Amino acid sequence: MESEAIKELQAYGYLFMVVFLAIGLYAYIYHLYKSQKDGKVDYEKYSDLALKDEIDTTPVESHIKKDKKEEGRNK
Repeated sequence: MESEAIKELQAYGYLFMVVFLAIGLYAYIYHLYKSQKDGKVDYEKYSDLALKDEIDTTPVESHIKKDKKEEGRNK
């Protein structure tokens, strides 16, 4: 293969990857927005996690709640 053909393939590959990753990013942002809007997850609770990370602060979510939800699904 000539070097020009290799460079052209690299350019197409780069363009494909940029478009693919941009679409993936926007799909992920939409997923986060939709989950927040539907009330499945409240991401605002996690926004202060970096500031309130002391040992005596309350957890964002308790594991007991999740276990109870899973038991309800299994019944």
